[in-house]
Amino acid sequence: MINNRYSMALKDTFRHILDAVKAWLSRLSFRTGVIVLLSCIPFYIISFAQMALPISVAAKGVLWVVFFGLAKTAQYGGLLILGAEGLKRLKTFIKRKKVI
Repeated sequence: MINNRYSMALKDTFRHILDAVKAWLSRLSFRTGVIVLLSCIPFYIISFAQMALPISVAAKGVLWVVFFGLAKTAQYGGLLILGAEGLKRLKTFIKRKKVI
């Protein structure tokens, strides 16, 4: 009984947090989504370019994890901000540029 109440309270808390995140993301603009999405490019480049540095293998591994993680975070964060409508707009923009 106590376990069930705790589980329900936990679900309600997570639902509330998820709803708050969705509301916050919906207030961000298309332009913000594109900027966040494009910011993943330098992080990807840095995550692999740092392998050429004359530092220890352990330090290279840590730097790779950090920068690759930042790249993935920026990538998925940008996609979340853009949403379905943003992707439609982006596809239309790309198709229009190919025609011209």
